[in-house]
Amino acid sequence: MAGGREIKTKIKSVQNTRKVTRALEMVSASKIRKAQERMKASRPYARAMRQLIGHLAQANSEFQHPYLVERKEIRRVGYVIVSSDRGLAGGLNNNLFRKLLGEIRQWQEKGVEVDVVTIGQKATVFFRRLKLHMRASVTHLGDQPQVEQLVGVIKVMLDAYNAGEVDKVFLVYNDFVNTMTQRAAFDQLLPLPASDETVAQHDWDYIYEPDAESVLEHVLTRYVESLVYQAVMENVASEHAARMVAMKSASDNATKLIDTLNLVYNKARQAAITQEISEIVGGAAAV
Repeated sequence: MAGGREIKTKIKSVQNTRKVTRALEMVSASKIRKAQERMKASRPYARAMRQLIGHLAQANSEFQHPYLVERKEIRRVGYVIVSSDRGLAGGLNNNLFRKLLGEIRQWQEKGVEVDVVTIGQKATVFFRRLKLHMRASVTHLGDQPQVEQLVGVIKVMLDAYNAGEVDKVFLVYNDFVNTMTQRAAFDQLLPLPASDETVAQHDWDYIYEPDAESVLEHVLTRYVESLVYQAVMENVASEHAARMVAMKSASDNATKLIDTLNLVYNKARQAAITQEISEIVGGAAAV
């Protein structure tokens, strides 16, 4: 059995760790509400953009934008991967990466190359170690990301798609369901997937000014940016929720460990006292 001094040192160490985990839990608990408010505030715009694109896809336009056309041969796919900048969020990032690696492996088995664009320090560090072509990355967005911070990496992937270097683009992020649940989400960015609202085309079309190509180019680019921004906001809320739950679990485990160590310490102390009494009694008897 370990000595009393060694056990006391362990107890002190665990108590210090518990202070850290409780502080992180309180910080995430205070930030998650604001993150949820910002996330919910950005949803109406993303929803309106989806409706607009759905209406445009239904129109029978003479000009077919490349973002709306499915390519017959898929030689290379791109992933825009959203992750957190910091750790201590449980399995939030690892679960996302594990699921993504499964999809990447399926593409590679078909002979399809994979390019990635990473948003967040964790994704950047993780995928830099893999033998994948990383086109761009952005990190340290903070708790209040701005669209301007994302425009650069989004443009890199859009330019690759326009140039025919990438045939499909997917968006990967953690979708915020509630405080206890965050799920890995995989959305197809390009070409725009056909939804229930966009399956059937009609014989009418919009009047575009100055021309259909310019208008669709602008609108579809803003649409992609809105989806990526919404994914980043969802991921920020998911990060704080996951960290709050993980740190609470860590604090609870630290409390249980401290109780166990205190019990072991008391037993060791009692054993030491019993041994001393036995030695005194034995010495007195010998005299």
